[in-house]
Amino acid sequence: MSGINKVIIIGRLGTDPEVKTVSGDNTVARLSVATSENWTDRNGQKQERTEWHRIVVWGKLAELCGRYLSKGRQVYAEGRLQTRSWEDQQGQKRYSTEIVATNIQFLGGGASAGADAMSGGANDFPTQNFGPEPSFDADEEIPF
Repeated sequence: MSGINKVIIIGRLGTDPEVKTVSGDNTVARLSVATSENWTDRNGQKQERTEWHRIVVWGKLAELCGRYLSKGRQVYAEGRLQTRSWEDQQGQKRYSTEIVATNIQFLGGGASAGADAMSGGANDFPTQNFGPEPSFDADEEIPF
């Protein structure tokens, strides 16, 4: 039976993107994106919960993320969940679940919101959908 593996989030970058070149000329970027949920509890107290998402972006889109995104910037990310496993230095099996993004849209707001508003906002930045990321060996760790 086949299924659907699709994730869509809108959040803010917690750090600047980490961009690396791997396997000669293939670019990969790692984004750390926060989403927050607000509610009022039974006692009338306002509550907030923040979830952090690891996002991996490949190819030309990774290059664009490195060029145009920075800490605090709001992004729309669309992709699929993927879990990797590896052994750490002590021989323990480790797992990491991340979003492998195929579409990133650069939204307004964040650290450079004032400059964006003066220059026309997020429309000045590219929005791309580059299809699936290149394949890589599942045993190969992403280099960060």
